[in-house]
Amino acid sequence: MASLASEVKSQAVLIEKLQHQLAGMRQHRFGSRSEALDQLALTLEDEEIAASAQEPASDDANADQSAAPKDKPKRKPLPGHLPRNETTLSPGDACGECGGALKTLGDDVTEELEYVPGRFVVNRIVRPRMACTCCETFHQAALPSRPIEHGRPGPGLLAHVLVNKYADHSPLYRQSQIFQREGIDLDRSTLADWVGKSTALLEPLADAVARHVLKGQALFADDTPVKMLTPGSGKTRTARLWAYVRDERPWAGEAHPAAWYQFSSDRKGVRPREHLADFTGFMHADGYAGFNDLYRTGKVTEVACMAHIRRKFVDIHKAQGSAIAEEAIKRIATLYGVEKEVRGQSPDQRVKIRQRQSKPIFDDLESWLHAQLT
Repeated sequence: MASLASEVKSQAVLIEKLQHQLAGMRQHRFGSRSEALDQLALTLEDEEIAASAQEPASDDANADQSAAPKDKPKRKPLPGHLPRNETTLSPGDACGECGGALKTLGDDVTEELEYVPGRFVVNRIVRPRMACTCCETFHQAALPSRPIEHGRPGPGLLAHVLVNKYADHSPLYRQSQIFQREGIDLDRSTLADWVGKSTALLEPLADAVARHVLKGQALFADDTPVKMLTPGSGKTRTARLWAYVRDERPWAGEAHPAAWYQFSSDRKGVRPREHLADFTGFMHADGYAGFNDLYRTGKVTEVACMAHIRRKFVDIHKAQGSAIAEEAIKRIATLYGVEKEVRGQSPDQRVKIRQRQSKPIFDDLESWLHAQLT
């Protein structure tokens, strides 16, 4: 029996040792080290996007590719197996100068790679070069405006890449691999260039959203932490994404709701002051000191929050336990019940209901909190 017990103990120690070794191997294989190359690719990707956003588009459609930087991939022909949708843009049959008949001299063919959900297609834009048979005047239809001048992506493909990157969190190097499975050779740096130029195209829209939001009488403001890669270190740091929302639907406003986002590498109080430099009005926010600073500077008429009640609530929870905290939650919940009732009604009607129902609740809650703190 003693030898059997010793054998069982020995086997248990061996199993524990092997489990420990297995966990170490899994950590080595699947841990943060394996993500170093991915993070490096993301860092390079963001740098290329930023550089492309500042770089003006080339004016020469037939620029010599040999003059391009060595690290830039050469433009390759679009795959021949993709279906072609051909559009012919004709300058007409008669000369605009003398009215004579036009004869065809040749064609200029421009191909752009487009994306239809679920499949790729190539749009062929054929523009016949024509000349008048009487006066030899040259005629050709103009090339339609495109998102990236002299570029090959269509608007649908650009939207697909942007949505995949920012909405579905699919990095560009992964999208490049996905496109490769379809026989489409799109280098990550090419996609980064497209995204950079697209962000420049979208800046007027972002500015218009900002102007609309900042014209509101009241804003809802908050911030959330996001992880940001630190170039060269292989690590991340905590940055901030600030959200400013104009939504007047709860008080029957006619303005369209909109959200304006700003990014910063830290959470300093100067950030919201910079963002809201052109705003004057009311703000709904939490007890963050940076938002309260706006009230003290006079830029924000009032910061509507329950930070002071929240602080007393935390003190009560620490001092007297969860039973008192639950009572506080029930009392605060009655305020939310009133707000649910008045949502969507006119401001005058909301004031009347709040004065009649919410004010007694607030007064009673304030007195009850003071009593509990003693």
